[in-house]
Amino acid sequence: MIRLVTALALAAALASAQSAQRMEITLERLEGTTWRAVDPGLVLAQGDRVRFKYRTNFDGYLFVTDLGTSGKPTSLFPTPDTGQDNHVTAAKTYQIPATDTAVFRIAGPAGYDVVTFVVNPNKGGVTSYPGPMPKPGLLPRCDDSLLRARGDCIDSSAGAKPGESARDLVFMRQGPQTVVSSPTPLTAPVIYEFFLAHK
Repeated sequence: MIRLVTALALAAALASAQSAQRMEITLERLEGTTWRAVDPGLVLAQGDRVRFKYRTNFDGYLFVTDLGTSGKPTSLFPTPDTGQDNHVTAAKTYQIPATDTAVFRIAGPAGYDVVTFVVNPNKGGVTSYPGPMPKPGLLPRCDDSLLRARGDCIDSSAGAKPGESARDLVFMRQGPQTVVSSPTPLTAPVIYEFFLAHK
């Protein structure tokens, strides 16, 4: 009897995990001529060049905006420079910016850029979201409790966070990758934010 209950519980958990909708985000930084996945809490330096890798297990539409530390909102994706096609297909990895010649360069006063991801399972509806205003005066801080062999400054406040409509989403870290999942199928756009810390 105990084995049957355990097997049923395991089967239910497996079915739930398979039906969950997932979004995976990886921050990459250009080091020399090579793109490397970095910790989402890495405190970046002025002039660093970065991009995101993005993957879902469902079809939908993606919109990405940035609210920089200067207070200026910018549409990051889709744009003519970063790629116009914002349709995402399950199990395919996307690069943001979508073109090989475009990159995001870190600039502006030290603090946190708020990169807002809007994922819409349906065409139409919400197409962008400016995100919250960053709190003035907050500066990235190195978390001394996180030991890093390379001496990187890691700010545990940075990385992916729930947005206004993301209360039911689950955020997990898997190495440098952030996994955002919804236990139920998405029927409306969801918004979550990625706090990008820089000096």
